[in-house]
Amino acid sequence: MVGVIERSESATSVSHPEAALKGFWQLVHGPLVHWARTRPDAIALENESQRLSYSDLHAQVLQRSAAIVQQQLPRMVLCDAANGTLATVIEFLAVIHSGRCAAVSDPQWPADVHQRITQSLPTTPCTVHEAAPDSAFYTGFTSGSTGLPKGFMRHHRSWSESFRVSLADFGAVAGERMLSPGRMSHSLFLFGVMQALWCGSGAIVQEQFSALRCLKTLRDAAVPALVAVPSQLLLMLQWAQQRALPPIDAVRFIMISGARWMRSRTAELQALFPHARIVEFYGASEASFIAWMDADEDAPPQAVGRAFSNVELSIRPTPTDAPGTGLIYMRSPMHFMDYVGEHVDRTGVLRDGDWLSVRDMGCIDARGLLHLVGRQNRMIVTSGKNLFPEELENLLQDHPAIARASVHGVHDALRGMQIQAIVQWRADAATIVDLACVTQWLRARTEHFKLPRLWWVCHEWPHTSSGKTDHRQLAHMLEQTLAGNAILQPWNGTP
Repeated sequence: MVGVIERSESATSVSHPEAALKGFWQLVHGPLVHWARTRPDAIALENESQRLSYSDLHAQVLQRSAAIVQQQLPRMVLCDAANGTLATVIEFLAVIHSGRCAAVSDPQWPADVHQRITQSLPTTPCTVHEAAPDSAFYTGFTSGSTGLPKGFMRHHRSWSESFRVSLADFGAVAGERMLSPGRMSHSLFLFGVMQALWCGSGAIVQEQFSALRCLKTLRDAAVPALVAVPSQLLLMLQWAQQRALPPIDAVRFIMISGARWMRSRTAELQALFPHARIVEFYGASEASFIAWMDADEDAPPQAVGRAFSNVELSIRPTPTDAPGTGLIYMRSPMHFMDYVGEHVDRTGVLRDGDWLSVRDMGCIDARGLLHLVGRQNRMIVTSGKNLFPEELENLLQDHPAIARASVHGVHDALRGMQIQAIVQWRADAATIVDLACVTQWLRARTEHFKLPRLWWVCHEWPHTSSGKTDHRQLAHMLEQTLAGNAILQPWNGTP
């Protein structure tokens, strides 16, 4: 078991294993007071224009927390991320220091959505002004099935256990100074900041993402750790190639999540960061960490790694599943508490005692690797066989000319559902690829019934608030196009 991280000028060491599970180490903000006393002048948080030491950060958090208590704000407080990244981190820490739960808004929400979310939050008065390990501290938001973001609520222990297992499984480098260059409304980047603060190493944030500034920060500030989504890394690779940048030696750990990493680009990423351990993890808003693996371009495309050391997995087949495949259930101390609101859709998860499923389908191979087949609610039945769109999307995105793909089923009297694919071309695609070549490429890699019958091109690719492909919006665009509104461009030949 990994314990409390202690910092020194030369290295990071780990000691007192039992201490990590006692006292303030069980609280997300708890160690802040410890680092403010033991490393007051060390930089805790910085952005493009401001640097705060642990002493400064702690003082600002205490001052704002006292104001929140005096104002008698309710048990859940909305942190407006439109106020800026660094300001949101301070507000977040102050809210949870006051014993409340911080709900973090997305600055890209339309005004109407922001208002509806604000009105939907519970207004229960806060009567306890000290946090506890099992008390709610954070509400994040995912894209809801009705279009309104859905809040998911977590307790402190779910993240303190995530910090602990990150150090246990990735090593001490995961607790080093971290660049987390995304909006705090995205739980991945908020988590990266909080882990770095919890470990005493400090975090660097960006008020607005810039791939070029990321590269400069990683090089000039000698930042050892980076958390990023694939689209950010691809932009960094593009800038590095355009400017012929030399390798960045200081980076020793890169953690990727939020969407599938294109493993065909791993060699390029490793060349840019030659001393970095590059890991990708599979997780969910409701479950936190589930499985992880070192980014390996030779790994099976559906593999997402082995379970984290504090996670148990169970594959539970349904009657129509292929042998060995079923719903993925997991058990760990990192699960969420509940969705926020009385009338939200809770069918996205299944519970069985301590076990939780987010309705992902998968299997575990002979080596113990978890393979993610797809989401249960996206499964398409075509020619009497089950097709999970994610499998074909992952395969298409390995093609050198395709940046993104979204696969859909359209009603067909003969096949049940006809497979149609929407793609976006890679900006740096070096060759013109025609449809016959892509079809031939697919035939060599998958079964005939999985081949798309119609192809479409989307130049302005829609994303959810968390940066993932918005398949729901693409399905609507396809429906409109098939109805006669030319939103998507048909692909019958060359790009």
